[in-house]
Amino acid sequence: MPLCHSATGYNTQSPLRIFVPQMQLLAVGLNHTTAPVSLREKVAFPADQLGQAVASARAWYGRSDSKTYSDEAAILSTCNRTELYAASHQPGGVNEAIDLTAHFLANYHKLPYAELRPYLYALPQDNAVRHAFRVASGLDSMVLGEPQILGQMKAAVRQAEAAGGLGTYLHQMFQRTFAVAKEVRSNTEIGAHSVSMAAASVRLSQRIFDTIEEQNVLFIGAGEMIELCATHFAAQNPKSLTIANRTLERGEVLAHRFNGRAIRLADLPDQLASYDIVISSTASSLPIIGLGMVERAIKTRRHKPMFMVDLAVPRDIEAEIGRLDDVFLYTVDDLGSFVQSGVENRQAAVAQAEAIIETRVQSFMHWIDARAVVPVIQDLHESSESMRMIELERARKLLAKGEDIDAVLEALSKGLTAKFLHGPQQALNNAQGDERARLAALLPQLFRTKR
Repeated sequence: MPLCHSATGYNTQSPLRIFVPQMQLLAVGLNHTTAPVSLREKVAFPADQLGQAVASARAWYGRSDSKTYSDEAAILSTCNRTELYAASHQPGGVNEAIDLTAHFLANYHKLPYAELRPYLYALPQDNAVRHAFRVASGLDSMVLGEPQILGQMKAAVRQAEAAGGLGTYLHQMFQRTFAVAKEVRSNTEIGAHSVSMAAASVRLSQRIFDTIEEQNVLFIGAGEMIELCATHFAAQNPKSLTIANRTLERGEVLAHRFNGRAIRLADLPDQLASYDIVISSTASSLPIIGLGMVERAIKTRRHKPMFMVDLAVPRDIEAEIGRLDDVFLYTVDDLGSFVQSGVENRQAAVAQAEAIIETRVQSFMHWIDARAVVPVIQDLHESSESMRMIELERARKLLAKGEDIDAVLEALSKGLTAKFLHGPQQALNNAQGDERARLAALLPQLFRTKR
C-alpha cells in the first residue's frame, strides 16, 4: 500500500500539501533454478538490444491503464538469468507492479503470459535489493562464487544508464551492489576453488577422450566465455585449436594468443567433421549448428565420438543433436549440475557472505526510508518560508509607518508562533479518541527544542 502523509495547512493562504507515494523497488525474472534453458533462451535479451529493451520497459509502465509509472529500469540478461530491476511509484501496490512487469516480459518476447508467469520470481523492496547483492556476489550463480556475473551486471547497468533508465534509486542500489560484491570477495572465501564452466568443460571432455592432447578443438565465437574456455583447453595442449567467428579478423586475434588458427563461420559446414571437441558461445538468436550438419559430420568421421558444449542462451546447437549416438552434447544446465561438487565445503564462506549482505541491505533500506520523507521536509520548508515572508512583509509595512521597533518585533514573533501552531492545534481539536491521543503524544516531540 502506498504511504500517504497529510497534514492540515498552518493557514489558509499556505496549506501544507504532502503526499508521498511509496517507491517500489522490484526484481522480476527467471534463472537457472526456476526455468529450463528452453524457456530462458526465449526471454533472453541480446546484448546489443538491452538499451532498447530498457526504453521499452519504461514506456510499457507509462502507458498502462493502472497509471503506474516507472522512473527507472535496468535489465540483466545472461545465459543463466533474465531479470528486470525497476524503481517505481506504484499507486496500485506492489502486486500490480509485479504483474505489470511480468506482462511486459511476456509481451516483449511474444510469449503467452500463462506460459511464462509460473517460472518467474518477483521480489519487492528489500528482497529485490538482497537479490541484487547476492547475484553480484556470486551467491545466486550456477557456479558458486563465479566472478563473471559481476562484469555482466556492470555492463547491463552501463547500458541502462546510457538508455536513461537509471535514476536516484537504481543508481544508488547498483553502486552499493558493486561495493557489496567487492566486500564479499575480499573478505570471504566464496570464490575459492570454484569450478568454472570452462574448467567443467575440460573435465567432462576428459571423460570422453583419454587425453585432450590427441584431439582437435573448435571454439565458435570470440567473446569472453570462449576466451576463458580456450585458455583452459590450451593448457591441456590439444592437437589443434581453432576459432570460428563471423568476423575472421577478430577470430584471428584470439587464435593467435593460443597458437591456433581462425576460420569463418560460413566455412563450418565443410570443416566440422575435423573436430573432436566443439565449444560454442555466441550471441546469435538462432542455432548455428543444425542436426543435418552434425549428422553429415558424424558420417564423415565414421562415427568417431564428438564432444560438444553449448554455453549460449539462446542455444547455438540444436537440442535434437544430443539424441545422436555418437555425440555427447552438454548445455549450461548440464554443466551446472557438474560444477556443484564441492559446494558443501564452502558453506562457511556462504554464511559469512550472507551476513555481510544482510547488513548492507538494512543500510540501503534505511537510506530508502530517509529518501521517502524528503518531499515532506521540502513542503515543510516551503510552507514555513511562506509564513515567514508574510509576517516579514507585515512587519516592514509597520516599520515604514513609524511603529515602535520593539512592538513590531513582538508582533512578528507572535504572528509566526500563531501560524506555526495553527495547524497542530486544529488537527488536535478535530481529532477524536485514539487519534487525538496519538497526536497529543506526538506533538510535544515535534515541537521540543534544545535549550
